[in-house]
Amino acid sequence: MAVPKKKTSKSKRNMRRAHDSLSTFNWIEDPKSGEPVRPHHIDLKTGMYKGRQVIDAK
Repeated sequence: MAVPKKKTSKSKRNMRRAHDSLSTFNWIEDPKSGEPVRPHHIDLKTGMYKGRQVIDAK
């Protein structure tokens, strides 16, 4: 069984965990409805993507 030879310092431990944080989404305001939407995603309420109708609205 592998056993660490030296104690991992707080600095090394925290550097390893630096990429574990959750990233935030970039929300933009829809020019027509004014609701916040994520870029490059279809608006499921209206069915619009980049100003054109892609799917039928619910």
